[in-house]
Amino acid sequence: MESKMQFIAHDAKFGLINEFFERDTDHLQKDYPSILEINISKKSFLYRQGDHCSHLFWIKSGIVKLSHLTEQGTEITIDLLRRGDVIGCFQSTSAGQEIDETAQALGEVNFYRIAYSDFKAMMSHQAELAWHVIEDMYARKQRMERKLRTILTQPVEMRVIAALLELAEMFGIKCTHGYTLEIHLTQQEVADLVGASRSVVSTILNDFRNRGMLDYTRDQVCINDVALINSCKFVL
Repeated sequence: MESKMQFIAHDAKFGLINEFFERDTDHLQKDYPSILEINISKKSFLYRQGDHCSHLFWIKSGIVKLSHLTEQGTEITIDLLRRGDVIGCFQSTSAGQEIDETAQALGEVNFYRIAYSDFKAMMSHQAELAWHVIEDMYARKQRMERKLRTILTQPVEMRVIAALLELAEMFGIKCTHGYTLEIHLTQQEVADLVGASRSVVSTILNDFRNRGMLDYTRDQVCINDVALINSCKFVL
């Protein structure tokens, strides 16, 4: 699980990115004409798996789900992204390469869309911004590797605990019993996140609820992070 310092650093980087994009939009569009600010509604797509994507997407607000559909028809949630994250095409698409993931808004999402050529030019002229992008991409790579190790080596209950704790860190607002999530995920979405069936995850979540480790309604989820952490020693 990422530390609080990493999330504070992420928010600081977002402040720099936001300031960069909004300080002089007209000037930016003159230098990088493809930049476009876009707002989309819940469940809308930034792009889909199989698209010939030639743009990058800089998330200004909202939460985006990255997923991959396997040949067997199983959807796997790769990551959940928030403000300041950059996704999309990080290489030239002259060879006609298809993107292998889907990016979907979990709620209303505001983002900047930038053509690959303009993004490349921007990074070559904005060293500090480029370094922040590299750091965030590396942090995301580490997060995805941890998730893969957890899926391959841990029982489903431990995977759910790890996912809930990470959600609390990334999207939680401190409350009396732990963290209230600023996003709401369905049981199927949690199952996709941990690589398990919805029925198994539903049973685990209900058990956590009965044990006071988690509480949820249709609109809100409250995570008792201390209880979840303490439960790990009984699972391992």
